[in-house]
Amino acid sequence: MGDHTHEALRISGATKTYAAHSGVVHALQDVDMIVEAGEFISVVGPSGCGKTTLLWSIAGLHQLSGGRIHLGEDEIKQPHPSIGMMFQEANLLPWRTIEQNISLPFELRRIRPDRDRVEALLERVGLGGFGEKMPRELSGGMQQRASIVRALASNPDVLLMDEPFGALDAFTRDEMNKLVEEIWIEARKTVILITHSIAEAVFLSDKVYVMSARPGRISRVVDVPFERPRPLELMETREFFDLVNDIKSDIKHQVPPARRTTSAR
Repeated sequence: MGDHTHEALRISGATKTYAAHSGVVHALQDVDMIVEAGEFISVVGPSGCGKTTLLWSIAGLHQLSGGRIHLGEDEIKQPHPSIGMMFQEANLLPWRTIEQNISLPFELRRIRPDRDRVEALLERVGLGGFGEKMPRELSGGMQQRASIVRALASNPDVLLMDEPFGALDAFTRDEMNKLVEEIWIEARKTVILITHSIAEAVFLSDKVYVMSARPGRISRVVDVPFERPRPLELMETREFFDLVNDIKSDIKHQVPPARRTTSAR
């Protein structure tokens, strides 16, 4: 079991504005979050509310305009070796084998890959023996399994997931959600997931953070009450359905501040 007694990540007053063709975009405003070590949280909200901006800032890939992000004692201003990331696409380089793709983050940091760990992870996600294959020889679901291995190979403390299963069919997506939960229970990483699927957020998370329309703020934090491990059948229960719908209606009623004065229908 992971140690839940200390925070892994502290986000204080995260604010982000950037210049676009249409003028200044105010993506995030005063976002505060404390994520405990070993916790699995999701961030959901209306389209364009700054979810991905927040995640990329935690990854050190975006600079904030205001506020701070700390991992333990370290302030995050650039990519951090203790933070791994999974993107929307598997992002495997087509000219490298699966194993060479998994080795890439190690090469960029000029450290030797932990071959035993990579082998064990490939086995764990059902890709044992696939290390020599090229990405085109794998299905979309298998490519995303490989990208889970790449994200976990360097044994990060925090794993960030940016809508990683959005392109997969519903059946494969359910399978991936189950796999991610199993790996999380085994390894107790701190995980932050961005997703458009409220059901995915509820199924996987300890807490679901709901963001307002832009500029993104945290409007609500939902504690997910279901015991773990969670069977896929949980998604068919009335309790699950009600919680998902409650969060959905919350997001639907988010109205940008400029329009809040009129009655929102």
